[in-house]
Amino acid sequence: MRIVRHYEHGAPSVLRVEEAEKPQPGPGEVLIRSEAIGVTFAEVQRRQGIPIGGHATLPGAPGGDVAGVVEALGEGVTNVRVGDRVVVDVDHSAYADHVTADAAWAITIPDTMDAAEATLLPSPAQTAYHAIKESGRLKPGESILIDAASGGVGHLAVQIAKAMGAGKVIATASTQAKLDFVRALGADVTVNYTDDDWDEQVKAATDGRGVDVVLETVGGDILTKSVALTAQFGRLVFYGSASGDIQPVHPLMLSRMKTVAGFALYAMLYNKPEAIAAGQRDLLDMIATGKVRPVVHERLGLDEAVKAHELMEARAQLGKIVLVP
Repeated sequence: MRIVRHYEHGAPSVLRVEEAEKPQPGPGEVLIRSEAIGVTFAEVQRRQGIPIGGHATLPGAPGGDVAGVVEALGEGVTNVRVGDRVVVDVDHSAYADHVTADAAWAITIPDTMDAAEATLLPSPAQTAYHAIKESGRLKPGESILIDAASGGVGHLAVQIAKAMGAGKVIATASTQAKLDFVRALGADVTVNYTDDDWDEQVKAATDGRGVDVVLETVGGDILTKSVALTAQFGRLVFYGSASGDIQPVHPLMLSRMKTVAGFALYAMLYNKPEAIAAGQRDLLDMIATGKVRPVVHERLGLDEAVKAHELMEARAQLGKIVLVP
């Protein structure tokens, strides 16, 4: 089978397609024949040598969200069967024709669901959903600011927030095309965060009171300005740093009863399985009823992994980049 690996850190060109033996599932694992593989920005950073949100060791074999058909079961697996279509977050060696994964994290998907769209369920959709619900504790009628709203997680967060009853969804992005994209998905207010006064525009959209919930994944001065934009009794959820620059947050910035909460999907998976299961059911219902529409920007062959990472680095995508073996 084919697999994508890299033996040094650097530009997307370090990625190479190799031949390898088909893996075999261990206890509690499943073997999946890949139909589609979602590319995440965290793996772009790890390829660069930046250990954001996980390992950046060599040799590297990027992880990702894999949708496909179960071909074999490891010892003790009872929640899925051979022939089931599933999607699951694979933390290593995901860019491949076949992958092994923890069966407990596999989400069964209907035969009618597009595999590329399904790759948004494990990491992007669950991150957006639980960051809003568990960490952000969004209440109906509250306002929410979603930074980097046109990406794989952000475009889903816009729709999920609306489905959860947000009173006003404010979305930031870096180009007019991205702003038009998220407005079409339901954002009430859009702001270009490359504008010098982007924070003042957000403040004006809330009549000066600030935002009840903030989803922040950029870092740098976007983070510090987002803390300032958080309303009294508001909650900022930090779930990534696409810029690679994490600025300190001084405690005095939180003196107006603000809360800054970190979010990591793996913490939810390991410690709140019942909430994860409920979220999966809710998300599948949101997608089935049309409240949430996963958007695939481009489908590329496995041998186009370099191009996929180039698109991610250029911040050129609207929605998700997916590899299709």
